[in-house]
Amino acid sequence: MAEHLWSIREMCAEFGVSARTLRFYEAKALLAPIRRREKRLFTRRCRGRLKLILRGKRFGFSLAEIRELLDLYDLDDCGTTQLARTCARARERLAAMEAQRRELDEAIADLRLRLAEGERILAGDSGLAAE
Repeated sequence: MAEHLWSIREMCAEFGVSARTLRFYEAKALLAPIRRREKRLFTRRCRGRLKLILRGKRFGFSLAEIRELLDLYDLDDCGTTQLARTCARARERLAAMEAQRRELDEAIADLRLRLAEGERILAGDSGLAAE
């Protein structure tokens, strides 16, 4: 039974990416579609890698980090090294994202306070007692 192959158009439609994005990932050696003349045909492995690439980008990983984690799949240890390294990197990324969220929450609170002060001044209530 022959392996099902997906065209670039099918991959774009399924994953919501452009053909340019797929070609870019191929140029960066993240994807390795089969080439038949001018056509690119994507295997199940390509589909799996693309899912992981898009998930990694969503979580803020760089393409270099994603490539490093994907390349660990090729080790002959049933994916143990890849999973361990991915979990370690994910814990680091989660901590960074949570720190960013705290900083953003503080900035939002400060901006709300400054905005409220500015609006009070514009409304003619400076908050100062009349002398």
